[in-house]
Amino acid sequence: MSLKVRKNRSAPPPQTCALTECMAIIAGAWAPNVIWHLRAGPRRFNELRLDIPPISAKVLSQRLRELESRRVITRTIQPTKPPSVEYALTPLGQQLVPALDAIVEVGHKLKAAAPQEM
Repeated sequence: MSLKVRKNRSAPPPQTCALTECMAIIAGAWAPNVIWHLRAGPRRFNELRLDIPPISAKVLSQRLRELESRRVITRTIQPTKPPSVEYALTPLGQQLVPALDAIVEVGHKLKAAAPQEM
């Protein structure tokens, strides 16, 4: 005897699903880490490399370009000798910070609830 399939009672997602759009940004490799480290203020490329040691320069550069194209971060060329570039969160990017905080909080709870390995 098979089980009856229950009807989904959750509200249908909007036509252009905002959840999918947001998750596409957060789910990108290293993107949450970049957003996390920019939350306190602007950082230069090499500072971000030091903040996120396992990331390669190539991948960091790709993530920064992707986040800039999605208007999550800004790239500002500083008038120094030699010129330097700073990355900062846009107001839209700042709105992702509470979502990351919530994900981290749930992550701590999941870690605490997981069976302890011996």
